Amino acid sequence: MTDRALAVVRAGALTTVQDEGRPGHAHLGVPRSGALDAPAAALVNRLVGNPPGAAVLETTFNGCALRPRSTVTVAVGGAPCPVSVDGRPVAWGAPVRVAAGALLDVGAAVSGVRSYVAVSGGIAVEPVLGSRSTDLLSGLGPAPLTDGTVLPLGQPVGLHGRVDVAPQPRPPAELVLRVTLGPRDDWFTPQAVRVFTSRTYRVSSASNRIGLRTEGPALERALPGELPSEGMVLGAVQVPPDGRPVVFLADHPTTGGYPVIGVVRAADLPAAAQAVPGTPVRFVAVRRR
Repeated sequence: MTDRALAVVRAGALTTVQDEGRPGHAHLGVPRSGALDAPAAALVNRLVGNPPGAAVLETTFNGCALRPRSTVTVAVGGAPCPVSVDGRPVAWGAPVRVAAGALLDVGAAVSGVRSYVAVSGGIAVEPVLGSRSTDLLSGLGPAPLTDGTVLPLGQPVGLHGRVDVAPQPRPPAELVLRVTLGPRDDWFTPQAVRVFTSRTYRVSSASNRIGLRTEGPALERALPGELPSEGMVLGAVQVPPDGRPVVFLADHPTTGGYPVIGVVRAADLPAAAQAVPGTPVRFVAVRRR
């Protein structure tokens, strides 16, 4: 067995393999998937000398613990968290050398939701439709990690970064999402549209990789009945029967029948990936570009 591998000692609440996703397959019913906080995943890859598309690990809330079978360089970013090697604290947001057989422990997030772990050479599981990403909705890609999983690693291709700590955005205390209204805002009363773009919601604990669910004022429909299923895009804000907006994230379905009141700017979605339950959310209407 190759020594270019990583053994999972503690899988954590939800740790998945993610890369830049598999865009371009929505017509087949396949979501984009990929790292929810794409800038964080790209940064940790740069820190260990990987190309931007290399697969990393995305943890959720309480991290994970890993044991490499050969000496590797790792970097942890995204949600700030304690990081240790064989019980000794090491840097978060910087490249760290981990010897063969040593235990890398990525602790619980101090703030935010998702931390990203890059390993020199990248996680080299078999790609599906051009991506190594785990897709929780369709089941494509590798299954979420479990204790004892062994992940193959690729060969390092570049030198690791030389920084003390790489600056990264702080997880949001308030999530401000710029939204372009439509295509189905006319399915809601004018008052509901004003509520949507002026009142404060909060992130629901029911949020996941498929969508950021919200708690707050229900949006009143102007039109009864339901739409035929139509295409859904990343960032679409769908309003189910309970009237509370849901922002579609990377593992969202490619079609849906509930009306979409608006679409969030793609640049605002990485912050949504790090918004903990209870975080205030404001939707700010912007003009179409």
